[in-house]
Amino acid sequence: MIYFVDTSSFRELERYYPDVFLTFWTLFQADVDARLILSVREVWRELQASPETSVTAWAKANQSIFQQPTAAEAAFVGRIFAVPHFGQLISATARLRGDPVADPFLIAAAHAHGGTVVTQERPKPNGAKIPNVCAHFGIACTNFEGFLKAKGWSF
Repeated sequence: MIYFVDTSSFRELERYYPDVFLTFWTLFQADVDARLILSVREVWRELQASPETSVTAWAKANQSIFQQPTAAEAAFVGRIFAVPHFGQLISATARLRGDPVADPFLIAAAHAHGGTVVTQERPKPNGAKIPNVCAHFGIACTNFEGFLKAKGWSF
């Protein structure tokens, strides 16, 4: 299974201090190296916009996981926005400031590769959160705890 990790879940990794959770980081890096953990360019842009942490430093050293959208993924983003209320994935503030917006690209990448989205977002009734969009299109979605359980990792 390929996992596409959202900015919110990368930020969750900041709790897994590299010098304390050595086993986690070894397993995580092995999956990154095997291309089982990926993300999208817009997640990288969101991470770059935040202060430097051990996770952003790690991301900088692993930039190859942050993929540019393919034509098929870009077409799927169009399908997402064809659902009127999913336009809320991009806030008015993000539109005005030109902030990076990863959510539709992350969902499209997971769809294109038959992967699972990993996000800390929670579904909102009639909302436009990542889990809502994934459910609408039948794309697997979990949070970081669900990712750990699916991998069978415990520490």
